[in-house]
Amino acid sequence: MLVGAVLLGVVLGVRADLQLGSLFTDHMVLQRDMPVPVWGTADAGSKITVEFAGQIKTAVADASHHWKVSLDPMVGSFQALEMTVSDGDDEITRSDIVVGEVWICSGQSNMQFGYGGVPEIKALVPNAENLRTFEVKRTVAFEEQDACEGRWAVELPGSAVAFSFAYFLEKATDVPVGIILTCWGSSSIEAWMPRDMTATVPHFKTMMDAFDADAATREKIQSILDGPQPWSRQDDIFLRRQSNILYNAMMAPLAPYACRGLVWYQGERNTQSMQSLSGTQWFENHSGILKYGDTLKQWMQRLRSEWKHNDFHFLVVMLPGYYKPLSTGPEGGPESPITHSWAWMRESQLQALELPKVSVANTIDLGDVKNIHPKDKLPVGKRLALLAQRDVLGLDIEAQGPVFQSLEKKGTTLVVSFDHAAGLKTTDGGAPKGFWLSDDSGKWVPAEAGIEGQTVVLKSTELKKPLYVRYAFAGKPEVNLVNGAGLPACPFRTDRFEP
Repeated sequence: MLVGAVLLGVVLGVRADLQLGSLFTDHMVLQRDMPVPVWGTADAGSKITVEFAGQIKTAVADASHHWKVSLDPMVGSFQALEMTVSDGDDEITRSDIVVGEVWICSGQSNMQFGYGGVPEIKALVPNAENLRTFEVKRTVAFEEQDACEGRWAVELPGSAVAFSFAYFLEKATDVPVGIILTCWGSSSIEAWMPRDMTATVPHFKTMMDAFDADAATREKIQSILDGPQPWSRQDDIFLRRQSNILYNAMMAPLAPYACRGLVWYQGERNTQSMQSLSGTQWFENHSGILKYGDTLKQWMQRLRSEWKHNDFHFLVVMLPGYYKPLSTGPEGGPESPITHSWAWMRESQLQALELPKVSVANTIDLGDVKNIHPKDKLPVGKRLALLAQRDVLGLDIEAQGPVFQSLEKKGTTLVVSFDHAAGLKTTDGGAPKGFWLSDDSGKWVPAEAGIEGQTVVLKSTELKKPLYVRYAFAGKPEVNLVNGAGLPACPFRTDRFEP
């Protein structure tokens, strides 16, 4: 109906009011040091003038009423400025605009998790300055939307992870930080994927074909959207566990707003199986653990295309410790390296590092064996901010813990070398924990481990010829290995046994 109305307006010469895109509100933060697109709608053929920070940019609204200009890169500034947009008849003014660092924070419930229940993060509030937030309303749409509901506010992000990340980033950069918060609990990665990814992700095409053929589901979605709000908890869950329709309403409208990139804390929903679930129930609409890595990479590349920004950076939060074994494999407990557990999802998440401009925040020392929503979110925010400083802003700091570099066989021992291992130590002064060894049999046994310089030497009386190592490769491993910066060693395995 909207498209038809626009075309009718063109035919009849009806004037379209001047409008700005939904992210351009009072109190917004514009991204420093890169071109800043500004867009909206107006009467077809009208000349639009945008004035900001001494710049004057013009554009002409096209036949579909859309216009866009690009502001030249600007330095970060706390100075509150005004933007005026005019078409010769009407004028829009936006006030209290600052220039700084802008990040999208997205994902599911652990991104949505509020800081009110985390005393360590709540204690930061009195010292939090120069942070602003645009929170996207949680809703869905069958088609990609141009606009979303929300507003910029001089307020802290409600998310514990987003707030702590923004807090430490602002302290390090001394410029305003703007967070665009778009997240929804229990959503799969497929919920945040545009429909055209059916051309590159086969299981997503299967899901969307099934969705299109499921008239009952589509009718139920529409009835919820048309019905009273707030939605019931059951209806809320039903909406957020669908594929694609969160992207349409909560991600598509954000592009191409200038920002450094996206913090992604998601994956729990995709740990329900090792492979894709093939059941017919509505809550099974997502891929499994082993397909997640390829899907994540495809999604990242697709978002970069949407923003037309090859330097669009992704900061991924590794899933922390938690134990819920899958029935498809042996169950050896929370520290077992053979259980079908979140260990395999973390390996999938780390595959994203195969792409440029991607960082992963290691959280293997965090989490709760029984609680999928752990409260130790402060280290997550700190580590994300460190990665942003090093990998995005180019600061010379240590931003990650020891990372597997190589494995050397020395008789009955194996020697593991690490990068980022200066000051290699354990947090409790004891022997390193979490190491397991195997030979060609595939039987895994705990290793005796000791630190020698920037290496860890491993052995076991149970194996004559150990060949392979798994470290912290378990649902909730007990770990204590860190570098001099106190950052934990990253999980890894040197074998390629099938799960």
